[in-house]
Amino acid sequence: MLHSPGGRPPYPRKVGAVIITMGNRPDDLRALLDSVARQDGDPIEVVVVGNGAPVGDVPEGVRTVELPENLGIPGGRNAGIEAFGAHGKDVDVLLFLDDDGSLPNTDTAELCRQAFAADPKLGIISFRIADPDTGLTQRRHVPRLRASDPMRSSRVTTFLGGANAVRTEVFAEVGGLPDEFFYAHEETDLAWRALDAGWLIDYRSDMVLHHPTTPPSRHAVYHRMVARNRVWLARRNLPVPLVPVYVGVWLLLTLARRPSVPALKAWFGGFKEGWTAPCGPRRPMKWRTVWRLTRLGRPPVI
Repeated sequence: MLHSPGGRPPYPRKVGAVIITMGNRPDDLRALLDSVARQDGDPIEVVVVGNGAPVGDVPEGVRTVELPENLGIPGGRNAGIEAFGAHGKDVDVLLFLDDDGSLPNTDTAELCRQAFAADPKLGIISFRIADPDTGLTQRRHVPRLRASDPMRSSRVTTFLGGANAVRTEVFAEVGGLPDEFFYAHEETDLAWRALDAGWLIDYRSDMVLHHPTTPPSRHAVYHRMVARNRVWLARRNLPVPLVPVYVGVWLLLTLARRPSVPALKAWFGGFKEGWTAPCGPRRPMKWRTVWRLTRLGRPPVI
């Protein structure tokens, strides 16, 4: 079912990297670019996307795309993908890395090449995110329900947006990230579409991105967009009977966490928006994909 369009070689030699930036972390960005340049194997072609902001100075050979407005995380990354040709066709694999992260090991890109070459159905790899000072990985950065052991690699049902590698054939088959989401859950939307098309996703603890420990709620839009995009995720991707189940479970989980009154108000505002605002095309997954997700340990109701 899966194939290599355009007669690509079985070993994915050509690796690119997409980094989006708001232009406000030049030192961190330079450290990340240096860590990408130090990777073993063939050089990685890098595109830095200024998401509504100037990119600033970058090393020679690094390409830049400056968007006139902030398109959000998925929109910015989609612009980076298209900088490598339609659906990223000019390379075999794309790395997506947060601009305040860095690759501490020099073999990460080569490990990606080997992993994709070994398994033609592997479409996405989620890296392990570790704090550069403590080495600790936050539970939320392990993309599975059983997250107590971040050193255990496994098959998963989603991935981390700022620390991953994607085979570009995935974009050619299922499309890019959902621009409408702007921030939050865009990775799961792509993951579900990829899984529905027959691709696999791995979490690899040996592929590490150093990233400082920060709470996601630092973003002012966090609570509203998390709620809105949960509803959109269900509306776009789930069979009709599962939509209210998925949304209802997340409503109960949110209430159980006892958020502050302002946070809860923002959350319910986003929840309402999720039902009333357009969310893009609806492509419900097959029931056999629901079963696959369930066997992988995360049925699409949580």
